[in-house]
Amino acid sequence: MKHIINSLGFKIYPNRNTSNRLKVVVISFLSFGMLSCESFVDIDPPSNTLITETVFEDAATVESAMANIYYKLREQGMVSGSFGLSINLGMYADELDYYGTSANPSTIYNHTIASNNITVLSWWNHAYNIIYATNDVINGLEQASSLSPALKARYKGQALFVRAYMHSLLLGLYGEIPYVNSTDYVTNSNVLRQPINMVYEHIIDDLNKAVSVMSDSGAIGERVIPNQSAALALLSRMYLYTENWEKAEETSSKVISMFPLEIDINKVFLKNSAETIWQFKPEGKSVKNTQEAQLLIIGFLPTRGYAISNSLLNAFEPNDLRRTKWIGSISNGITTLRFAYKYKETLSSTTTSLEYSIIFRVSEQYLIRAEARAHQNNPLGSQQDLNTIRQRAGLGTISTMDTNLLFDAILKERRVELFTEHGQRWHDLIRLGQANTILSSLKPNWKPTDVLFPIPNSEIQINPNLKPQNSGY
Repeated sequence: MKHIINSLGFKIYPNRNTSNRLKVVVISFLSFGMLSCESFVDIDPPSNTLITETVFEDAATVESAMANIYYKLREQGMVSGSFGLSINLGMYADELDYYGTSANPSTIYNHTIASNNITVLSWWNHAYNIIYATNDVINGLEQASSLSPALKARYKGQALFVRAYMHSLLLGLYGEIPYVNSTDYVTNSNVLRQPINMVYEHIIDDLNKAVSVMSDSGAIGERVIPNQSAALALLSRMYLYTENWEKAEETSSKVISMFPLEIDINKVFLKNSAETIWQFKPEGKSVKNTQEAQLLIIGFLPTRGYAISNSLLNAFEPNDLRRTKWIGSISNGITTLRFAYKYKETLSSTTTSLEYSIIFRVSEQYLIRAEARAHQNNPLGSQQDLNTIRQRAGLGTISTMDTNLLFDAILKERRVELFTEHGQRWHDLIRLGQANTILSSLKPNWKPTDVLFPIPNSEIQINPNLKPQNSGY
């Protein structure tokens, strides 16, 4: 018997009564949720498929299910690699110039995206399949009877966090989206897009639930499994995006109290950096370091890679250590290009891992708190946080009491501190309503409607409830 899986993760068994179907969760890294770029694919049930009721009675298999989710986050889709947001939103905004000729990166860089774009579809499919997997874990744990309360809380907290994280990424790309918290295929096949503020409410609710049941070990260990501090880090970001300044300050303060700032700017992106909250550990006999370095470091000219834009380069102040330490350069005597050099080791350049891919780090929390404090008429507190980051970069302090100048300084600091980190710059331009003003002068094909990506047309054909399509597509 074959079954069909769509991007929202539900399974349809042809010629079988719906009430009799069995939900399954696939533990194999190679078979669980494996989809092509098509919305629907026919696949044979994997040989190591387990019945849900059995899986969630055993801690080892629940841990394997979560490990598989982290594997897919690290290896596929929108969080890392060539389809990841660090590179693609860096090109889409004003951080990176693209020197290659491949079709998909070119359409993103040149703002010529159509509703059938393969990258846009892969983001949608990947995110909702991860979300489906977390929903299956959450539902299974709620029904499990033999796991201890502590284990159930640990895994449920992780699943809630990942579900919230994926929805937050989708929200920044597509605007109004379905918030999916079910594994029921009838429900999922007819989901509606929800208003942005409602999706934020769901995300924040999930994160608060995750925080309430997760434990935290602070800045120790490898920090490759998200714990309470990771949930708090995302929660403070969501409070910032929804302009809940008091909560943003309160939550970022909790994270800052758990993690010291890495003082040595050369060590910020090493695997044992003191300020890392959550990171991906590379796996494999030859894979030792990060995909970011593999993709962003320019090794030869002419290149088909990604170079730092003049717009970003000019944003750095003289003597900024981030300009000299986090940006590399290559020249052939005629052309000089500069590239993101936060990660310095390519995948197989060392015999042991030196760098892991960082998802959250405490520097962002200082900048979140600086912005939140400025909005609460606390310029001195805002300056203190802003200057903590500036002084590490070898820069002088900001002492202005002018609120507008202070906001400008915070946004500029976010730009030069967080560049090529998961689309932070793009999200700032969108939430502050600056995308059209800034990008229209830099991007020849820019249109005001480019502030949102298209809902994949194939998904709308399957589920007309996803209409209307985003404007401009």
